[in-house]
Amino acid sequence: MSRIGRKPISIPAGVDVKIDGNVVTVKGPKGTLTRAFHPNMNIAQEGNELLVTRPNDEKENRSLHGLTRTLLHNMVVGVTEGFKKELDVNGVGYRVAMDGKKLVMNLGFSHQVFMEGPEGITIETPSANKIVISGADKEVVGQFAAEVREKRPPEPYKGKGIKYTDEVIRRKEGKTGVKKK
Repeated sequence: MSRIGRKPISIPAGVDVKIDGNVVTVKGPKGTLTRAFHPNMNIAQEGNELLVTRPNDEKENRSLHGLTRTLLHNMVVGVTEGFKKELDVNGVGYRVAMDGKKLVMNLGFSHQVFMEGPEGITIETPSANKIVISGADKEVVGQFAAEVREKRPPEPYKGKGIKYTDEVIRRKEGKTGVKKK
């Protein structure tokens, strides 16, 4: 059995879970999330816990077991606590700001880069070189953070670009000033 798939998911107070076949809706203080799961997985609510079981030990069902449980757990955590990604902007003249709901970035291009976040996430710029993306859906928060980082990924020579706060950039040494004959 899957060690992760066997773990029950505890439902905190204030969270409402509705199971309709293989479609699960989780409603909490931070919002509502709905997801359709694979029909082979059996999702049941017993008291204030969610349990995921699989019909047999076929390879596909084994791989879906832990995945389904983790996705359900992320939904419950998302509507209670939410998820957050922080990005740092490094470089001379690189800065970010909010213009209404749009993220405006000066990233060394001849033009400004504008990005509008998807529904359900909030974007904050506490300083000119920091971006905080938060929301209830882990997948949407992570995807938007990756799209922002993609606009100017960090480079290894000077470390300029957009990077996650906890990301470590391996630096490379530049050219040496030795001339060849």
